Amino acid sequence: MRADARRNRDLLVETAAAAFSAEGVDTSLEAIARTAGLGIGTLYRHFPTREALIEVVYRREIEALREAALHLARTEPADVALAQWMQRFVDYIATKRGMSDSLKLMYESNSPLFAETSGVIPLALKSLVDGAVAAGAIRADADSVDVLHALSSIYSTSDRPEWRERSRRLVALLMDGLRYGAPGIGPPKT
Repeated sequence: MRADARRNRDLLVETAAAAFSAEGVDTSLEAIARTAGLGIGTLYRHFPTREALIEVVYRREIEALREAALHLARTEPADVALAQWMQRFVDYIATKRGMSDSLKLMYESNSPLFAETSGVIPLALKSLVDGAVAAGAIRADADSVDVLHALSSIYSTSDRPEWRERSRRLVALLMDGLRYGAPGIGPPKT
């Protein structure tokens, strides 16, 4: 793919992700193209169907979480890496909520999308939790499956305008609980 075509495609995916997160999957494709500063023909050249665009956006969100886990683990203290990744998870949930009906249809039609992306998020989170436990930055009994279960509950919270801010506060509370009594940190500071 030519560099300009790749830039256009990436711009469309980024714009679509923001639109799906804010307005849901029924967002006008014309509006997505217009917001990206491109024509609808360019959008359809890259994504012949709405489902094709949704699939690429979903894959991008999964890959972004995986990459964030790797980057944060290299650049931040273990507990900070985990906390920042969990906050990014809120953004992933926002986008996923906006695409939920379409993702459900893809799942029911046995799309290979879910088999191909299965396990990426649990593995990314496990690496961060295990790293934070090893560093003594969170409780020694912290389990990534439990943390993912707690994070995933955000998906079912009511769809009100303040849900994202409330979700961020819940993630911060969860992180405080993980830090409480950690060998390297002790009780949270007030």
